[in-house]
Amino acid sequence: MAEQNNAANNAANNTEKDLNQLLKVRREKLKDLQDRGKDPFVITKYDTTHHSKDIKDNFEEMEGSEVSIAGRMMSKRVMGKASFCNVQDLEGNIQSYVARDDIGEEEYADFKKMDIGDIVGIKGVVFRTKMGEISIHAKEVTLLSKSLQILPEKFHGLTNTDIRYRQRYTDLIMNEDVKDTFVKRSKIISSIRRYLDGQGFLEVETPMLVSNAGGAAARPFETHYNALDEDVKLRISLELYLKRLIVGGLERVYEIGRVFRNEGLDTRHNPEFTLMELYQAYTDYNGMMDLTENMFRHVANEVCGTTAVPYGDVVIDLGKPFKRITMIDAVKEYAGVDFDQIKDTEEAKKIADEKGVHYEKRHEKGDILNLFFEEFVEENLVQPTFVMDHPVEISPLTKRKPDKSDYVERFELFITGREMCNAYSELNDPIDQRERFKAQEAALAAGDDEANTTDEDFMNALEIGMPPTGGIGYGIDRLVMLLTNQPAIRDVLLFPTMKSLDK
Repeated sequence: MAEQNNAANNAANNTEKDLNQLLKVRREKLKDLQDRGKDPFVITKYDTTHHSKDIKDNFEEMEGSEVSIAGRMMSKRVMGKASFCNVQDLEGNIQSYVARDDIGEEEYADFKKMDIGDIVGIKGVVFRTKMGEISIHAKEVTLLSKSLQILPEKFHGLTNTDIRYRQRYTDLIMNEDVKDTFVKRSKIISSIRRYLDGQGFLEVETPMLVSNAGGAAARPFETHYNALDEDVKLRISLELYLKRLIVGGLERVYEIGRVFRNEGLDTRHNPEFTLMELYQAYTDYNGMMDLTENMFRHVANEVCGTTAVPYGDVVIDLGKPFKRITMIDAVKEYAGVDFDQIKDTEEAKKIADEKGVHYEKRHEKGDILNLFFEEFVEENLVQPTFVMDHPVEISPLTKRKPDKSDYVERFELFITGREMCNAYSELNDPIDQRERFKAQEAALAAGDDEANTTDEDFMNALEIGMPPTGGIGYGIDRLVMLLTNQPAIRDVLLFPTMKSLDK
């Protein structure tokens, strides 16, 4: 065993020495170029005419024409007086044929010394090789930036997930599907904006640093504002400022922005993430359901070309009307417990004990209904499902149902067992709202560190008067996960939160 360990250590040491030598050679090549007045880092621009995909998609029209491309050299085959290399740009990759007699003897010698990972510009003529590959017959090859590190070996790619997330730049270079995911993410957000703009919504921006981080049940990050000598928080929601704008007469508003919640990391959660919230005067949560259904279909069609979206081993059908079910009926269906028949909190806790549902002393009947939903229902909601009419205890900013005052006009959309959005008929009664805030502060005092506190300026806005309003918040990252078939939120965040390597 000891001999095996020694052999492994020796192999590792030899590999490290070889790697250090290769890195040294790259720096020596750079110094040689600099000594000869060919420092690539002094080049400030390079004019390109096309991307690789443009050339391949339009070869019939472009054959024989001169083009100029730029990108990263991903492979090179040197064969005496002529060579081939492959250059990767934003839209794909393309082969180039490089011959000494076409670019010059000195330039060809420099080309042969170029390394995988170098950034190059190639000017030449579009043609098809004898093997049928669309290529560029190079007339000029320009080194635009010298790579001083070594890319992962192309055949095996970059598979270590920790390195992929920490070094997203390398991940984007080595894994084409990763780049496709983030290009699609950008298209998804653009599609959402086009849809909402077409519906008469106004995009706005609201503060990230706030004195009162309300609008959601989450623990905020706290910091100190030196200039004002005040403690402030990073926002956990966009809600309370957007509602102020509804009070001010901006009838349809939305914001797409980062919010920050001081919580754990898992496949669905990152401490900073992208949230979109929108508010529309003179509608309710039914209007928000209709808008959501239409927007999801619009985005899927525009970005994916279909409303039948593959996710894991299922196909999510965004084309059919989304199922609508109350939280009480969902718990009744999946847990076999009818909360309409439960009289009070004491009885709810007794049934929770029987079913093995853990609760806290401060929890009331509505809280326990929600715990049953989380325990028995969520994971079963694979196809799009609106879960409606939540208990008032977990909905401090929502209008009560006129015929059932213990419940509110609220829904959450679930797809693939995940909450995709959360919406209300917004509470616009300032007297009721103040009582709800008092209940939240009591919960905070009882140990709920995610409870809200009273926002007096928001209360003042409500007292000025807010019209009947529907509002909704969408987790953009989860929507991107759905439409790009990604299992974890880190796969759709360019730079996910990672524990420091120093820890």
